Amino acid sequence: MKILLIEDELLIQKSLTILIKKRGHNVTAKSSGIDAIDEILNNHYDRIICDLMLQDVSGFDVIEESKKKYSLYEIEKIFVIITAYSSDQVLKKAKAYGCRLLTKPFSDIDEAINIFCNIER
Repeated sequence: MKILLIEDELLIQKSLTILIKKRGHNVTAKSSGIDAIDEILNNHYDRIICDLMLQDVSGFDVIEESKKKYSLYEIEKIFVIITAYSSDQVLKKAKAYGCRLLTKPFSDIDEAINIFCNIER
C-alpha cells in the first residue's frame, strides 16, 4: 500500500512513518500542506493520513484541493484526519467529508496504525 503522511510535528511524523513501514507499506511524508497538495495531484496514494492543523493550510484545505483529482466517495475511503483539536465543528466537517478522524494522542497506537494501513479490527 502506498501511503502519504501529512504531519508537521516531526517527531510524530517520524514515529508514524517507522510504524507504518514496519507493516510493509511505502510511506511518503510531508510537513507542508502545500507540498502535500502537489504530491496528491501528481501521484497516486492508497491512503492519505492528514493532520488537521498544519503550519500553512488546514487538513480540510488539503481535502478540498484533492477534489480536483478524487471524488467525494474516493476521499471518504482514502483520507484519515488526525488532530489534537476535535471540537464539535471539526467532527461535523470531517463527517461531511465522510473521513475517519482520529484524535491525538492516540489511545491505542496499534489500532491507529491498523486504521492507517486499512486493517480495521
